[in-house]
Amino acid sequence: MSNVQVKSAVRAFEILEHFRLSQQPRTMSELSVDLGYPLSSTTVLLKTLVNLGYLNYDRVRRVYFPTPKVTGLGDWVPRALFGPSKIIDAMNDVHAQTSEGIFIGTRNDVYLQYLKTKQSIHALRFYIDEGTVRPITQSAAGWVLLSTMPDDKVENMVRRANIATPNPTERVLVSDIFRRIEEIRLRGYGWVEGVPFPGGATIAVLMPGTILESPVTLGLGGAQERVRKNFDKYLAALQDAARAAKSEEQFATPIHIEL
Repeated sequence: MSNVQVKSAVRAFEILEHFRLSQQPRTMSELSVDLGYPLSSTTVLLKTLVNLGYLNYDRVRRVYFPTPKVTGLGDWVPRALFGPSKIIDAMNDVHAQTSEGIFIGTRNDVYLQYLKTKQSIHALRFYIDEGTVRPITQSAAGWVLLSTMPDDKVENMVRRANIATPNPTERVLVSDIFRRIEEIRLRGYGWVEGVPFPGGATIAVLMPGTILESPVTLGLGGAQERVRKNFDKYLAALQDAARAAKSEEQFATPIHIEL
């Protein structure tokens, strides 16, 4: 696939993401300015998305807006991933007790992906959008997922994650990761301050069951001083949620993809 094709695909998704955030009709010029695209490219992309049925174009107001076809792309995904699972209930319970940012994470190749998030209601907070990915080596939740793997697989995963990490200062030593996951295996949870956000802190526990045959972590993140002050309460909330979810034997029907 050419660079032009890749760029066009990325921009098409960025346009849809822009609508998700703005939640209002936008003109071609507004989209071009907001996203930093040339007008010519924006025109072609919008026309293509209209022709495919993903955007509606109002010729009177000259504005675009997503159609229900966009929703249909993914409305089945939560059911496939979580099914009748208790994991969403667990996330909501911890959020109700702590008001901190809560997330459900799993492994996506060499990355931790935040599948579901519930944002903090504290004045000082860190925002993580659903679907965000970061190298699995760059968070306590990622280390919790790594702790479930055999040591030889961990070493391979860390080396691959380092290759996929463009900033050399964010690459990690295999020995440091082994030290992290050994601590997690001993105490049963992950904990870190200042990673991935300076001034922030994260606590993460392993949940029972899997999503897409990958282990699942339930995490809490917030301002470092606040999390440190409430550490015992926050950890207990996460652990209680994990125990409560244990009665649910299966999170979702596994999805098998033929390659």
